[in-house]
Amino acid sequence: MVKEPIEIRKEIFNLLSQIPDPEIPVLNIVEMGIVRDAYIVNGKLKVNITPTYSGCPAMKPIEDDIVKLLEESGYQASEVNLVYYPPWTTDWLTHEAKHKLEEYGIAPPQNTDESHDLNYQFTGILCPFCNSADTRLTSVFGSTSCKSLHYCNACQQPFEHFKCS
Repeated sequence: MVKEPIEIRKEIFNLLSQIPDPEIPVLNIVEMGIVRDAYIVNGKLKVNITPTYSGCPAMKPIEDDIVKLLEESGYQASEVNLVYYPPWTTDWLTHEAKHKLEEYGIAPPQNTDESHDLNYQFTGILCPFCNSADTRLTSVFGSTSCKSLHYCNACQQPFEHFKCS
């Protein structure tokens, strides 16, 4: 029985949801919105992925993990393509992914408008521990380029915020 393209796409997305993001292991690459498409051309499986940031160091490990998992699952002829347009946006994070970030102690992005203002000071970011907006930016860059460091004045906890893009 020949599978329809939509069935193949769904099967591949389900498989790839087993791959955690190397920098934020509480999320997988599908719910992050990194996996953009999966399709077969001339018998070859192609998977399109989009980096969260230009030059993201996690893309090579993600590509390697995809190829390995696909080979282990019987897809011997596969190709991973980096797709830069449209650029990745935090709007592609699923609601479940944002909830997982918060439970993990990372403040999820609120909306993409905040990232386009160069004078944006990351104020009013809700603390993932106590939900207070009485927070302040301590560093524009966190443990990865996609996160910033903050401090909650209410519960006195440091935390990271997943920056909008």
